Amino acid sequence: MSKRNSQAAKTAARERLRVEREREAKRAKAKRQIVVACSVVGVLAIAGGIGYAVVQGNQPGYWEAAQDDKLVKPANSSGENGTTVVIGKSDAKKTLELYEDPRCPICATFEQSVGETIEKDVEDGKYKVRFVGASFLDRNLSGEGSKNALSALGAALNVGPEAFLAYKSALYSAEYHPEESEDKFKDDSYLIEVANTVDALKGNKQFQKDVKDGTYDKWALEMSETFDESDVSGTPTLMMDGKKLTGSDGQNAPMTVDEFNTAVDKALKA
Repeated sequence: MSKRNSQAAKTAARERLRVEREREAKRAKAKRQIVVACSVVGVLAIAGGIGYAVVQGNQPGYWEAAQDDKLVKPANSSGENGTTVVIGKSDAKKTLELYEDPRCPICATFEQSVGETIEKDVEDGKYKVRFVGASFLDRNLSGEGSKNALSALGAALNVGPEAFLAYKSALYSAEYHPEESEDKFKDDSYLIEVANTVDALKGNKQFQKDVKDGTYDKWALEMSETFDESDVSGTPTLMMDGKKLTGSDGQNAPMTVDEFNTAVDKALKA
């Protein structure tokens, strides 16, 4: 082999080695890029997961979100937000204000004792009654039964004043009113079960739809705010002409028919 041919062979060998090294370098670079890309994707996935968890954690609860719902006022209500619920004959001169929380056990005792008397007095035109609903027990005990029951009462009011009063009576009845710590009113199915004991609401598809859809959830929150902004701090509370009606102890709501009649008659004469 000539020196020239030997040199050419060496040159060709060096060229093949250079090309092979370049190929190896490109393969190594591509591998590094894939590893980096996968690492970035992994980091983004982790960050995305954390971000999603944070976003989910910051999502408002159902009732918090309901604050932004469109306000639907029940028929038979009045006032700016439909939170003025007055039932009775227009020529009745005075109005009994009744403040109650649906989950309140003392309210249930009061309604079971005095509720029928109030309904009869209203029917006779002795006075009108204004209902103000509260939901502070949801905050104190945790839960949503008070708000949910208020929403259902809004649906009953939309059917009619008589349906509202009868449904309120059923909710507070010994048969259906739960223990204070038992949040049964949070379940729409239970509220509808109670409603089926009321003639005007039994099988009423529109009422049931309104309960399930939460049509009056925003209204229930507005009603709760009306209570919170009042000077009343507990339930049941009765007021007439801005004065609190009490039983024989001079502190609490009258819990018997006799005590109630005595307090109301005195207020009507004032």
